[in-house]
Amino acid sequence: MYSFRVATRDDRAALIDTVVVAFDQDPAFRYFFGDELFAVDAPAFVGALFDSRVDAGATWITDDAGAVAMWANPEADSVRSDFGALDPSTRARLAAYDEATHAALPDSPFWYLGILATHPNYRGLRLGRSAMQPGLDRSRETGLPAYLETTSDANVAMYERSGWETSTVTEFEDLAITVLRYTGAAD
Repeated sequence: MYSFRVATRDDRAALIDTVVVAFDQDPAFRYFFGDELFAVDAPAFVGALFDSRVDAGATWITDDAGAVAMWANPEADSVRSDFGALDPSTRARLAAYDEATHAALPDSPFWYLGILATHPNYRGLRLGRSAMQPGLDRSRETGLPAYLETTSDANVAMYERSGWETSTVTEFEDLAITVLRYTGAAD
């Protein structure tokens, strides 16, 4: 049985490793970084997200970081990620994607599941569902909805089985960005 805890700054390297390997073939990550920048910019991107969110106490991991859920806490997550270390072309793609995604999200406060990753060595154990649960509990406790986005059809199906419902689909470049809202109606 795996347990989850709030991530600390000491978890940074292991968390980055898990997310980068889990998102190796993710359509959005491949759009952001391409093959030529992936090895440098993907870890820097995940690290910047982690650095801006870790102190809000809304990133949960297993002790070995085999599964990760990195939420944006609407009550404490006012710090923007510093992507200054990324290649300028990566920053431009991230900004365009962010603009397209945020146009599909509500204007009112919500919990945002920005990263849900399971290391390939742990796939099939349902750790992703378990990793996201503390954030869903916080969403429910605060009375705020929970949202996420994905560009993977397989992820959409997995999230729908986990109680998420498609809110909208936005076409962007060659990507279909699916925004989902948690309804709790899991199979």
